[in-house]
Formats: sequence, C-alpha cells, structure tokens
Amino acid sequence: MKELKRTKPVASLYEPPGGLLIWIIVFIEFITFSAGIIVFLYQQQQMPGEFAAARATLNKTIGTANTILLLTSGYFMAVALEAVRQNNNKAAVRNMLFTLFFGMGFLALKSVEYSQKLQHGHVLGSQPFYTFYWLLTGFHFVHVLAGVVIISYMAWAVKSFRYNSRNYDDLAMAAVFWHMCDLIWLFLFPTIYLLPS
Repeated sequence: MKELKRTKPVASLYEPPGGLLIWIIVFIEFITFSAGIIVFLYQQQQMPGEFAAARATLNKTIGTANTILLLTSGYFMAVALEAVRQNNNKAAVRNMLFTLFFGMGFLALKSVEYSQKLQHGHVLGSQPFYTFYWLLTGFHFVHVLAGVVIISYMAWAVKSFRYNSRNYDDLAMAAVFWHMCDLIWLFLFPTIYLLPS
C-alpha cells in the first residue's frame, strides 16, 4: 500500500503565515507609517522650497545602498524560511546569517548617515523636513534593530533544531516582521529621498 505524503495545511485567512497576531501588528505599523507619510507630504505642499532645499542635502547614494542591503536581506530570510520547511536547518542558519549581515549593514550605513546629519546640525526640530526625516527613519531604524535581535535568536533556535518542517510558525512570524521592514522602507525611501517638492 502506497504511503500518503504528509503535507502542512494551507494557511487560511484566519490562520495566515506566522499567525494572526503578527499580521495585526503589521496592519497597525502600516497605519502608523502611512499617517506619518501623509502628514509629511501635506507639509511638503505647504513648504515646497524648504523641503526641496533640505532634500538636496540627503545622500541618495547611501539611501539607495540601504535599499539594496535591506532587500537583499529580505531575500535571504525568505530562503532561510523555505530551508526550514525542507528540514534543512544548516542551510537555514547560513541564510539567516546572511540576513543578519545585510541587515546590520543597513543599520551601520544608516548610522553613518545619521552621524553626517548631526555634524551638519540637521537634528530633530531643526526644521520641518528633518523633523519628519528623524521621526520616520528613526522609527524604522528601531524596527530593523528589533528585527536583527529577533532573527539572531531565531538563528540560534534553528541551529538548535527547535524548528523543523512541522514547527516553524515562530520563524514565519519573524520573517513576516522582517519583510514588513523591507516594505516600509520601500515607501520611505522614495518619499523622503526622491519625490520632487
């Protein structure tokens, strides 16, 4: 008699990948960042010249490099999750380390950019553009930092074989959180660095 292959049930609307709680958090985060972006764009319409002058002081090369770093880290996180689904924990850990490497690269490069802004007196409250710059990118920075901590723990847990093809919901939750950071940056980068005033 042929043995039937065991498959994990497909996630439903009521039980999405990573669980419902992380998706509620993602929804709240998107509402929060969307509100900030909308207010930023409104203020830009009120002071186009001031926003254009401030935007010209941003380092678009660093912004672009950070976008590449974050998207690359997201790719490796997706590969890591798939590796756990295939019970290949060694490959999962390797790809999670790549995720952390590129994620920390994002944080390091962003810190360099922050340092440059501080040296030139572009601090929180110095002018409307930089108030939004610090609030929006700073809040995102904290999210990426939290993601690095979470993924570091998950990499240790995967290495310890706490997760496998039948038990990876926590890892899926971490991946959803990390991809949320990617997606939010894809909205922040063009809004702050690229859009004409």
